[in-house]
Amino acid sequence: MSTWRDDPNAIPPWNERPKCHCGFRTWLQVWTDPLPQGKKGCRFFKCPDIDDDFKACTFMQWIDIRPLGRVSLNEEEQERRVRQQIRLKGKEDELKRRRAELGQREAALKIQEEQFQAREAQFKREAEEQKNRYKEPAQSSTSDGRNKKGKFLRSTQ
Repeated sequence: MSTWRDDPNAIPPWNERPKCHCGFRTWLQVWTDPLPQGKKGCRFFKCPDIDDDFKACTFMQWIDIRPLGRVSLNEEEQERRVRQQIRLKGKEDELKRRRAELGQREAALKIQEEQFQAREAQFKREAEEQKNRYKEPAQSSTSDGRNKKGKFLRSTQ
């Protein structure tokens, strides 16, 4: 049975491609430079470098030992589509990660809001209690039968 490694026009399935140091599935490319000698036309896996952190990943793994000849346009088109799928997969993974982070932040903000409301209610209760404490002594001094100057009032019975 023939595999993608034996057929020069076959493209390996995405899940069979190695992962680079960045953790992404690699791209399949064809060497086009004349150096190193004897490698022009050989296929290799390369990091897609789509993590946007401006760090260069140097991952590269040769598939072919010797050149396999001209790569068909159909394979180039397939490879372009695969690269696009890899980029989209990477973006989807990043979006999932960011949504999870956002959910955690929203949960933390909700907890902080609840704590803030509880503290605010506590401060209002304390302020009300303090307000009532200042009113009580003034009311009790006139309720024991004295007038404002502290003299007792006569009862008119």
